[in-house]
Amino acid sequence: MVKHGARRLLVATHNQGKVVEYADILGDTGLDWLTLVEAGITDDVAETGATFLDNAILKAVAYARLSKLLTLADDSGLAVDALGGRPGVLTARYGGPGLSAAERYGLLLRELGDTPDAQRTARFHCVVALAAPDGTILGTADGVCEGRIARAPAGEGGFGYDPVFYLPERGLTMAQLPADEKHRLSHRGRAARAIQPLLSRTLTNLT
Repeated sequence: MVKHGARRLLVATHNQGKVVEYADILGDTGLDWLTLVEAGITDDVAETGATFLDNAILKAVAYARLSKLLTLADDSGLAVDALGGRPGVLTARYGGPGLSAAERYGLLLRELGDTPDAQRTARFHCVVALAAPDGTILGTADGVCEGRIARAPAGEGGFGYDPVFYLPERGLTMAQLPADEKHRLSHRGRAARAIQPLLSRTLTNLT
């Protein structure tokens, strides 16, 4: 039974956009959503895993033990078929340290060059891990969103690579979608909904 940190959930990220997305997707859980900064955590956990699952578990375990809070961690990224699955687990660090999101997806567009649309297929993949305050992994879930890489960025919403991730069935990039539709279609939205039953069961045991 989870007893420490009742009614608070640490979302193991410095990215406020992720926290807002999770809160919007999961709705009114009665939880206080905390970022790493709000929890007073300055440590960075090295994402040394070979897969999104590895990294999600690494972060969930480490940050739960540091905070003594119920912790939700994810690892997500973009896999582009024409680039052999890159950037993959290196998505957030693609091109090296210190680059903006626009610089990272700009590099991606340059690497793809004049690759035909039919060969610009890609997918966003997200794995979520939920850890008890002692670091025990309670469960994991994943979500995938298929699309392709646009030839130029479009849209002001979202973050990261959203402006260049094109959804053919909608005729829009992820950054052009209304927030509620993005949450329904996105890799993170799918993963969050998949972990929601476990989170709900866990909350019933909080004392």
